[in-house]
Amino acid sequence: MAVLPIRITGDPVLHSPALPVEQIDDEIRALVADMFETMDAAPGVGLAGPQVGVGLRLFTYGWVDEAGTRWRGVAINPELWISPPPAGEPDLDEESEGCLSVPGERFGLRRADRAILRATDLDGERFEIEAEGWLARIFQHEYDHLDGTLYTDRLGERDQRILAKIIRKLGWGKPGQQWMPGVDDLDA
Repeated sequence: MAVLPIRITGDPVLHSPALPVEQIDDEIRALVADMFETMDAAPGVGLAGPQVGVGLRLFTYGWVDEAGTRWRGVAINPELWISPPPAGEPDLDEESEGCLSVPGERFGLRRADRAILRATDLDGERFEIEAEGWLARIFQHEYDHLDGTLYTDRLGERDQRILAKIIRKLGWGKPGQQWMPGVDDLDA
């Protein structure tokens, strides 16, 4: 297993729809193992293929909920159904979101409270998870990556302007930029 570099916003793989995984083979299993290691080293609660430069429809997730239940797995060729997001402005204490591809930055974002994830695991078995709260948010965030959407693409106009200034200041927004968990300290 290896920690992989994480692509930073502006890299084309992050802004393009990912392709389906055609078959689950040793190459995919090795990629998933590396993605788990990368996600844990970052540290993060999810990581999509495009974030490590692989334009395939898969993501890993790992999170412990308030009840102490550990959620950890991989979703290959996922489908996601969500409830309508609540209206209004996000609560910055409860709905602040970040992304390993926009390291160190957090913005408020409304997401659906509930989601149903259907996907395939590494054994080729289909599964379904009905998620609420933060787990539903994680699934939505990672699923967006597979469609070439970063959470920052969903921000309101004011936050978009703030983000544009940050991106210019840090020199992001160009192809090929990345950071290495465990090496680069970007406050991800």
